[in-house]
Amino acid sequence: MKAVFLDYDSLDQHDLDISALKAVFTELILFPSTQSSEVLNRVQDANVIISNKVMVDAQTLQRCHNLKLILICATGTNNIDLVQAKEQGVVVCNCQGYGTSAVAQHTLMLMLALATSVLKYDHAVKQGQWNQASQFCLLDFPIIELSGKTLGIIGYGELGKAVAQLAQAFGMNILIGSLPNRPADDQRVPFRELLPQVDFLTLHCPLTEHTRDLINTEALNLMKPSAFLINCARGGIVNETALANALRQGEIAGAATDVLTIEPPKTGNVLLADDIPNLIITPHSAWGSVDARQRMVQQMLENVIAFKAGQPIRQVN
Repeated sequence: MKAVFLDYDSLDQHDLDISALKAVFTELILFPSTQSSEVLNRVQDANVIISNKVMVDAQTLQRCHNLKLILICATGTNNIDLVQAKEQGVVVCNCQGYGTSAVAQHTLMLMLALATSVLKYDHAVKQGQWNQASQFCLLDFPIIELSGKTLGIIGYGELGKAVAQLAQAFGMNILIGSLPNRPADDQRVPFRELLPQVDFLTLHCPLTEHTRDLINTEALNLMKPSAFLINCARGGIVNETALANALRQGEIAGAATDVLTIEPPKTGNVLLADDIPNLIITPHSAWGSVDARQRMVQQMLENVIAFKAGQPIRQVN
């Protein structure tokens, strides 16, 4: 089986072992990245396409007469035309649950960074402010404890539950919020009722028509001025202009996000302005631990082996 990996650099920065994955194919061609204009030429004769984010549309699939399997090196499937693949009898398999531990710890890291003002203290030390201090320590920036604080979680799947478990270890109280389009129950607090109660709000729901701009001006106004927002889900769930304004006006105490609406933000983003206080932005790196990426390699290997045995796993079409 000839396989083509269209955007290999999105997975491996030369710190993974892919020897077993290579061995399962007769040939595996690794392209660091692929532009849309290059896709057809690179995959037309392949038996297997591997893609993380590169789009493979219906027109391209129709011209891939040898194609049998598509491996999505991610959980999301929006970059592959699943309907066309099914019509052609092409099996599409993704990766699932590989980044739960990585994203959960990243979420807690962002919460801790905001709670302890660690980036501000690091900057102050490097600017020489500690050298000039009149006492043994600097206490110029607020420090709060997670213990006893209330964490609101929107999206209580595998990831949300992992975050809750870590937060409970810090002594936090957990409230699970219901999405506005879903009924509340005994375990979930209605969305608008949740917001005024939380000290931290963390998002782990998918981006859908119902969750786009879920955190808007109205939602931010319902939160405490002392509350913090964490987004390790998708950029479009938070209205970025509303968040920028809320931080500038002190309507919430701070925010951290691992995601933006357009990634990478080559044309800029309102959240990248240098006058927004107490905002931490990481470059969609929460998922990217070595451990998580190696699990993706292992899952792709499992997907190929199962396909060859005639019993596909993690099939999404």
